[in-house]
Amino acid sequence: MASGSAIRGSRVGAGPMGEAVRGEAAPRIYLPFYCAAGHETTPSFAHDADLPEEWDCPKCGLPAGTDKENPPVLAKTEPYKTHLAYVKERRNNKDGKGILDEALANLRGKKKSS
Repeated sequence: MASGSAIRGSRVGAGPMGEAVRGEAAPRIYLPFYCAAGHETTPSFAHDADLPEEWDCPKCGLPAGTDKENPPVLAKTEPYKTHLAYVKERRNNKDGKGILDEALANLRGKKKSS
């Protein structure tokens, strides 16, 4: 007795293909986007969708725009700042020295009274 499918040439999920079975495809708009690295990607959108001004390049991750001659540039991101960097933005050296001296005096005063 042979094993396998009862209907030769078929598999699970197989069925007739084509628009006659699935229905009409929705109207689409193909809009090309260009990144600064020279890549081009052309995603499709529904004809009544709001079209984006920028799209992430799937090859390099840079932002891509619709103008081939002037692609958008990557926005500069600020590096991570430490707590000390934020404190230095708010205080100058003279203020910092005064705060440090006050804190040390408080600590020394607590040690003497203990």
